[in-house]
Amino acid sequence: MKPLHFVLTGLILLLLAGLSLSDAPPGAAQGATQAATVAAAQAGTKEPTPEPIKDPLGQPPFFLAGYYKDWVGSAHADKDSEPFKHWDAEGSVPGDCARCHSSPGYIEFVNLDPAKPGQAIKNQPIGSVINCDACHNQAAAALKSVAFPSGAVVGDIGDATRCIVCHQGRASTVQVNAAIDKAGLGKDLDKVEAKLSFINVHYFAAAATLYGSAVHGGYEYEGKIYQGRNLHVDGYNTCIGCHDQHTLKVRVEACGSCHKDVKTEEDLVNIRMNGSLADFNGNGDVKEGIAAEIAGLKAILMQQMQAYASKVTGKAIAYDAASYPYFFYDINGNGKVDKDEAVAANGYKSFTARLLQAAYNYQVSQKDPGNFAHNPKYVIQLLFDSIDSLNQGLGGAGSGQAKIVRNPPAHFNAASEPFRHWDKEDLVPGSPSNCAKCHTASGLPTFLQNGVTIGVKPSNSLACTTCHDQMTPEFTVRQSEKVTFPSGAVLSFGRRQDANICLNCHQGRESTVSVNAAIAASGAKDDTVSPKLNFRNVHYFAAGASLFGGEAQGAYQYAGKKYSGRNLHKTPYQTCVDCHDTHTQQVKFGECTKCHENAKDPLDIRAKEDAVDYNRNGNTDEPIAAEIASFKDALLTQIYSYATKKSGLAIVYDPGTYPYWFIDKNSNGKADPDELKADNAYNKWTPNLLRAAYNYQYATKDPGSFTHNPSYILQVLYDSVESLGGKSAVARFIRPEVKASE
Repeated sequence: MKPLHFVLTGLILLLLAGLSLSDAPPGAAQGATQAATVAAAQAGTKEPTPEPIKDPLGQPPFFLAGYYKDWVGSAHADKDSEPFKHWDAEGSVPGDCARCHSSPGYIEFVNLDPAKPGQAIKNQPIGSVINCDACHNQAAAALKSVAFPSGAVVGDIGDATRCIVCHQGRASTVQVNAAIDKAGLGKDLDKVEAKLSFINVHYFAAAATLYGSAVHGGYEYEGKIYQGRNLHVDGYNTCIGCHDQHTLKVRVEACGSCHKDVKTEEDLVNIRMNGSLADFNGNGDVKEGIAAEIAGLKAILMQQMQAYASKVTGKAIAYDAASYPYFFYDINGNGKVDKDEAVAANGYKSFTARLLQAAYNYQVSQKDPGNFAHNPKYVIQLLFDSIDSLNQGLGGAGSGQAKIVRNPPAHFNAASEPFRHWDKEDLVPGSPSNCAKCHTASGLPTFLQNGVTIGVKPSNSLACTTCHDQMTPEFTVRQSEKVTFPSGAVLSFGRRQDANICLNCHQGRESTVSVNAAIAASGAKDDTVSPKLNFRNVHYFAAGASLFGGEAQGAYQYAGKKYSGRNLHKTPYQTCVDCHDTHTQQVKFGECTKCHENAKDPLDIRAKEDAVDYNRNGNTDEPIAAEIASFKDALLTQIYSYATKKSGLAIVYDPGTYPYWFIDKNSNGKADPDELKADNAYNKWTPNLLRAAYNYQYATKDPGSFTHNPSYILQVLYDSVESLGGKSAVARFIRPEVKASE
């Protein structure tokens, strides 16, 4: 006879392997019946008549008592709750509902193919809860992927795949659009249509929130970009990474390892990450928990829905989270659902397409109470866009929208072009282009460690771990003692300076060296058109290159000319993080006003000691940004004139459309919509035109050049104007004196 501990060990291993045991804990008494039902269905024989399941909370073997104790107190075991009692009067649980509201239904579903949308199962007996058999069986253990209501399929998250089967909601953008199209309202968003009824996402659709735009669980407005799957730090990226799989409770102690103020579950709503420091709800408080930001937006959306319903549909609307169908006619117009109004017969039936879209998103935000952790940015975007849409329906007369914010700051804006540019290809290139270095969360750490990057899938934004090599307790910054710029120059703010990490990305991608190399390869003389020449784009926000000026050679520096080196403000304002908030990237303008007392905005700044009238307009008090703007205007005028005279083809510039310089077909000096196309890119470059255009783009793409290094930027603009128009073109300007680095 084998020792008892060998027998118990074997039983535990079988259970962990996903096998349902005849003596397994709770609900195991019906395990054989459930298995027989599934087997009969697969064999094509007649399904047994569903019979009520008795005593789903049977006692477990002693060696599993701990798991039983955890489970029996959870919502999954609450046999007297609405999710498991709702169908008692009908005598069976409908197949569509049984998948998640009974263990037999769940087991039958996972024995099909959960990765295929629309899989149907049979009605199931009442009296069941979600017990051990549901998740601990061979089919559940083998789950790899699951289809969402939108048809999107996700997987590769291990055991947490079992959770997604149910916590995904029952509707999506697809179902809402289908209902609107069926009602014939695709183009008329503000027409009341009796065929429209409220579409309910269902409750606790946590996975739909977590995966965001990857599964389209919320209503996503056409033309808008939404946050994809939300990623926490490693180890906390799945349902069971954050929730105990038996009690279902949040692992609060684990949260507290990063979020120091979190001691209890009630503290979770106070969490606010540094990547979300925007005043989303417009109340002026960016320190409140992100849950409060969502609550504020929800309140504005409800106010907007009620204003829209009254003005556009003529029927007041109100909401009650606990009463189906949730939205009701507000008969007395008091803005809330009174007891006599919370009846099915009073359900709201005056929806327009626009109101349905917004109401659906309101419910999405309401029915996942953990959305502030699952994917707050996605929910904020849904609420913002719903408010914006209703405002359009009200003709711009809606309230509460002026101050609200849709997206977080730049490094964390998942809806921005820098992070969404490669979605179609599903790969951000690594070396040699090195796009992944600055446009993915993992790129910079990879580069700092290896000196190269690899191609990776697009990420939502940067992450805490992009810049921090230790999360707790110190949140230390990755060190980058010396940084190589595109020119080959190796520069640094100094040893152990955190701002060095900024220079790795904010340095541009071209330089005097690369422009000269392109010109040399073409073999063209200064004013000769060459088909071998193309525009060289410095890339945007090359602030580090501007700051180091002539040392970095980020702008095009003309031969025989001298240029100012690194610009030094007064101590302690000499690095990126001295002047910018490290997480929002906003200028610490309060620090600026300590010296520049009269400045109302960074663009107002003019150094007191700089009294040179560079543009010779008689005003030495105007901001230095205005002096630079005059030089830029003069350069663009020279570029347009030179292109027509020397290249024989008019040119036009648009700062927001790649590749920025286009053929001006009608020579009107404006970038018309039909001209802003890649196949209309300017193609008559001479070396002189290329140098000047490069510097114009450089000055445009560092909007902070007026403070990063105004002397340097004025010098390269001056020289560019002179190179195209000669001495007479700069006769009214003064070139700043060269300032050497200290």
